[in-house]
Amino acid sequence: MTFMEKPNKLCVAISGANGFVGKNLRRLLHKKGINLVSITRRNFQNYKFETKIISPNLSKNIPISKLNKCHAFIHLIGTGKQNITTDYEYVNVGLTKNAIALCRKAKIKKFIFISGLGVSKNTTSAYFISKYKAEQLIINSGLNYTILRASYIIDKNDSLSISLTRQIKHGIIIIPGSGTYHLQPISVNDVAKVIYKALISKKFLNKVIDLVGPQTVTFEKYVKIFKNKKSARIKKIKLENAYYDALHNQKSVFGVEDLNILVGDFIGNHEKLKKLSKMKFKTYLEILQSRSSS
Repeated sequence: MTFMEKPNKLCVAISGANGFVGKNLRRLLHKKGINLVSITRRNFQNYKFETKIISPNLSKNIPISKLNKCHAFIHLIGTGKQNITTDYEYVNVGLTKNAIALCRKAKIKKFIFISGLGVSKNTTSAYFISKYKAEQLIINSGLNYTILRASYIIDKNDSLSISLTRQIKHGIIIIPGSGTYHLQPISVNDVAKVIYKALISKKFLNKVIDLVGPQTVTFEKYVKIFKNKKSARIKKIKLENAYYDALHNQKSVFGVEDLNILVGDFIGNHEKLKKLSKMKFKTYLEILQSRSSS
């Protein structure tokens, strides 16, 4: 049985299964009748045809017998922030290495990975370097892979929306620098659908694909639309001040890598994604409008 067989015969392992993308992906795959083996650090409520595994690092507490029937491994664990106890090398590289090792032990052939838009061999960003290293581990693993380089994945509980909502409650929304750099947001529900397509279609085999929405928007415009009619004031600050605060204040609105990603002005190839998936994607305006009406 291969991972391209009928969806209702599939079994899929998901790491980071209780995160923002993981929850939405599990909901979709459950509706499609796919058996799930979901791995997280903390306990969670599972679906009827879902096996849960609690593991802190994808090496402890992992019974290989529970993974033996899986046709694919979807690796969603990653971090955009680091501190003295958890860093990019450990999370983004080390846990990817552990996930690949699990696939080899369980004879899982297919590996799907969420990377970051902006990853390249020429990057000097610590975050992107760690994602690039993870990508190279996967590409050289001998597994069938799909690497999805994601832009901002948005809905109701994404990290950007949470940050903006918190700032609105405090009455001021911060825009670092000019605000003219671009985002290319994609709906979390569309992300789940793309991953499902990657599971069942050969078109995604051994490809690195930009996981981006159909429209670009400047950060300043996005903030104004997100704010809608709420009374919060928008305040631009010098980019150097934003970086200074990120380096010296643990409670800063933006971390250093948040700023690197934001002002990097990374734009992806949506047409390639659309052609491969044959999907109609939600625009950022549609996503924000559905937020405000709910």
